[in-house]
Amino acid sequence: MLLSATKISKFCRFVSLVFCLWCSFGAIAGAEGLQARISSYPNWSRFPSVETVQGATDLVYPSWMGGTWQVTSILREQIAPLAPDIVTPGFEQNRQLTDQPIVFTVKFEPQQFFEQPAFSLPKLLGGDRPIVANREFNGTEIAKAYLGKQGFLTVKVDPTNPNRQLTRLNSEQALISTVTARATETPRETEFLSTEITQQQFRGIPDAYLNTVETTTDYRLQNSGLITATQITAIYLSPNDPQFFKANNRPVALYLYDLKLEHINPV
Repeated sequence: MLLSATKISKFCRFVSLVFCLWCSFGAIAGAEGLQARISSYPNWSRFPSVETVQGATDLVYPSWMGGTWQVTSILREQIAPLAPDIVTPGFEQNRQLTDQPIVFTVKFEPQQFFEQPAFSLPKLLGGDRPIVANREFNGTEIAKAYLGKQGFLTVKVDPTNPNRQLTRLNSEQALISTVTARATETPRETEFLSTEITQQQFRGIPDAYLNTVETTTDYRLQNSGLITATQITAIYLSPNDPQFFKANNRPVALYLYDLKLEHINPV
């Protein structure tokens, strides 16, 4: 079974919602903050200001995000800034999902392990532990919601590095996702902004498909049982793409989502 353009596009979007949610970019001097970046959507012409991920460090969330949540994700808008010259696979097919709620469950939990030197085992953390996403659980639930139980085999996270994830479509095809840069902002106690840059590689198809995904999210705590969020996913071409220089590091696809997280269980 060949990996269709529509399935590639669905996987791009599903990975962007794994609440790291993955290009080795250092900080961009003078770039705007995350609040300003969201306000300037869709006029994005470069990557956000980010820091390269160091080792196996994870994205840490505020304590009020801890627990199990039912998420309702609604695609509100999609834009191809460089169309008709450059359009990503499956972009037009995605229009059928506009304003359609997608529901799934996610977990944010106290971190169990911390990074260890090479060739040593990770150790359990004690005391107050930072809140991180359960990436394997979240990735599996989101894959089910977008692709159906028959659309993939497994979602696995590298046990030595939470920034690497493998989604296996079948015995021959897989999506490898690696978070390589991120940034966060906390403008007030009830608001948290994050961005992550992810490299995606689709394997097991005639021509390997590569791209880079930015996921920028503004989470807002409404009360102890409700979080609302604005999430923007930007797709960038990889240096291997023949149109990479033509794109000039500009996003080739933008997706705007409204998210609603309703608390199921506390941490």
